[in-house]
Amino acid sequence: MNRGSRTTALAALLTCALSLPLLGAAPASAVQDVPSASLTAQDSPATPEPELPALTGPHPVGRRILHLVDRSRTDPWVPAVGHRELMVSVSYPARSAGGAPAAYMSTEEARLLLEARGLGGVVPAETVAGTRTRARVSAPPAPGRFPLVLLSPGFGMPRTTLTSLADDLSGRGYVVAAVDHAYESVGTEFPGGRIPPCVACEEVDPGPEQAAVVRGRAADLSFVIDELTGRRGPGAALARMIDPRRIGVAGHSIGGAAAAAVMAVDRRVRAGADLDGDFFVQAPGAGLGGRPFLMIGAAATHRPDSAGTDWSEAWNRLHGWKRWLTFDGAGHFSFTDFPWLGDQGLPDPAVPLSGERGWSLTRDYVAAFFGLHLGGVPGPLLDGPTPSRPEVEFHRP
Repeated sequence: MNRGSRTTALAALLTCALSLPLLGAAPASAVQDVPSASLTAQDSPATPEPELPALTGPHPVGRRILHLVDRSRTDPWVPAVGHRELMVSVSYPARSAGGAPAAYMSTEEARLLLEARGLGGVVPAETVAGTRTRARVSAPPAPGRFPLVLLSPGFGMPRTTLTSLADDLSGRGYVVAAVDHAYESVGTEFPGGRIPPCVACEEVDPGPEQAAVVRGRAADLSFVIDELTGRRGPGAALARMIDPRRIGVAGHSIGGAAAAAVMAVDRRVRAGADLDGDFFVQAPGAGLGGRPFLMIGAAATHRPDSAGTDWSEAWNRLHGWKRWLTFDGAGHFSFTDFPWLGDQGLPDPAVPLSGERGWSLTRDYVAAFFGLHLGGVPGPLLDGPTPSRPEVEFHRP
């Protein structure tokens, strides 16, 4: 398969297969399934290998992968295995851009992702795994202390879906920890080549189980903060870079619910953002104590008049700085890497907002939010609508 074919096949994966419904995603009625015949790669002129967006901040970015074990908790999905395990990709401002490029994901992780979406044997796993990132492995850290932002992905999705956001924030001067929650991803590799199955994918149905996922992730994120700001353990080498007084969290889909949930139980988190995820818990939005919270969603599913979302209920319980934004033409995955990569070969006709535009809007508003609340930088972009971004609507129900 030539380069053009690989890029087109990757785009088919990203724009079509990943539009299938997932826990925390838009209702199934808002998602379009694409016949598998349309996913067959065709020969096309040679194009560059898939790559993530260029960095917009002043810093080069380093990457370290951490395996963290919370020995105070038993895994909620498979208690027999013992303690709760997490894989964490830490992106950080680097002193220089030296070193090998960081991998997007392993070939086996990519293969499992493809199989989970019904594309085994259609899209080469090597194509997905070979996506070029902007970070460098173990690049020397930049001097200084930086805010910490944690990222939690959508249910069933690996942390790599938020790589563009992690690296761009790091280039702007943040340490960013993207967290994979064990047994909640279709393909996450642990030390020794272990890839636990997504047990939660089989056990969690809409209902009370969703709240259990959110609570478990909140505990995971608090533990990651402990590890990254402590003086012992795998994260200790990065602790000197982190300002523990400036911690934020964001997440996509059910990861956005986890962002609010960890704020409710951990006062160290100063600001949070939810990217197109419902809250799933009783009394959504409660417990934040006046700390700032940002909600960004697709207009088709997260406007105040949208059916089936709990955002209005959460909004009424947020008593500090808050914003509710929707992007016209966005889909559920417009806030992740996938549409950007899809634009490089096969844009999704079911999502009018281009991947490039969805990415730039997500990047700009999330960066403005954390810049304001963790960096003290004025964020006029968050004051209201702007003519240059007509897709963005501010809601004040």
